Amino acid sequence: MLLSPSSPVLPQHRAARVAVAALFLTNGAIFANLLPRYPQLKADLGLSNAEFGLGVAAFPTGALMAGLAAGALIRRFRSSRVAVAGTLLTSLGVLFASLANSWTGFAGGLFFAGCMDAITDVAQNSHGLRVQRLYGRSILNTFHAIWSIGAVVGGLMGGLAAGLALPRGTHLGSSALLFSAVSLTALRFTLPGPEPVATEPTEESARTREAPVSSRRHLVLTIAALVLIACGGTLVEDSGMTWAAVYLNGTLGAKAAVASFGFVALVGAQFVGRLLGDALVDRFGQRAVARTGGAITALGMGMALLFPSIPATIAGFAFAGFGVATLVPAAMHGADELPGLRAGTGLTVVSWLMRLGFLLSPPIVGLVADSAGLRVGLLVVPLAGTLVVLLAGVLSATRVTRHES
Repeated sequence: MLLSPSSPVLPQHRAARVAVAALFLTNGAIFANLLPRYPQLKADLGLSNAEFGLGVAAFPTGALMAGLAAGALIRRFRSSRVAVAGTLLTSLGVLFASLANSWTGFAGGLFFAGCMDAITDVAQNSHGLRVQRLYGRSILNTFHAIWSIGAVVGGLMGGLAAGLALPRGTHLGSSALLFSAVSLTALRFTLPGPEPVATEPTEESARTREAPVSSRRHLVLTIAALVLIACGGTLVEDSGMTWAAVYLNGTLGAKAAVASFGFVALVGAQFVGRLLGDALVDRFGQRAVARTGGAITALGMGMALLFPSIPATIAGFAFAGFGVATLVPAAMHGADELPGLRAGTGLTVVSWLMRLGFLLSPPIVGLVADSAGLRVGLLVVPLAGTLVVLLAGVLSATRVTRHES
């Protein structure tokens, strides 16, 4: 529970907030450094679109395999330590993938990186929530906005390295050393002590579990809708990560450095959307914000695909990033507020299953691209926006309230 807003924020708590922000930044930057090198990797390994998509899908596959282990590791070793260790190992996996000389090595490196990234993601969010409780107000969206800054920084670094034809080993090795050093420094300022004990189920939750089958069925359908909304957001993110540079470079003929701007535009606009998201949700509610975002995604990327050009495509990815900025936090908040579930259960389920968007998107888009072209494959982006518009009714229509102890 959040403390009173009048509670003083101690200097060590502010330092811990900066430390968590640094962890989110490194998490966004490490993998983003690899994305602008995808076209060169794909060409060097001689991969078709489908083979490339299947290789990229190894990252979310690893995340799904390892994601549920994060809780036990956090309880055993502490969230801050797990987040930093996961950061170091993620950077190694990305480096191995960049140096691969076969599809197996490429997919294997991404699989390992995905395993470590999933554990890092849960651990840094867990520690961020610890800091948030000390602040007495919501600050978690700010951490996610800083992740977007990290992704932009990583994308720009990767684009510059690709434009300079810097060897991938030199580029990704330097990136791993830099962001590992940042995360190890941040560890010194994280919160000490063991993780908080989980809250006990409330009487209301116990009564809800005894509700008729129809109520439980409604609960399952609501969770499914929330998962699909979160997957809509992750699918759009993955389209920018995996295919933006490939589409701009291979289909539209943009130079390697320019091709990186598609992903940079997406995460840059997503960052702006996350900075504005809390105020918009307070004023209009999660449902209206999500529906508007879904419509912006569908129309913005739909127009870019209908009238293809390099500037229009970069703008389309920017509209898509802005549109999906609040979807994952909205789905997580909705899942965490569901009655009839023990504390954290809904959040865990949605957080884990939303990675299906990252798992399914690369091979599906790749298969469609091989048969009909990548421009057709990227129709998944406006389709995801349309799906969000249709399912946003499960989200709250009122202002998000803060729970006091």
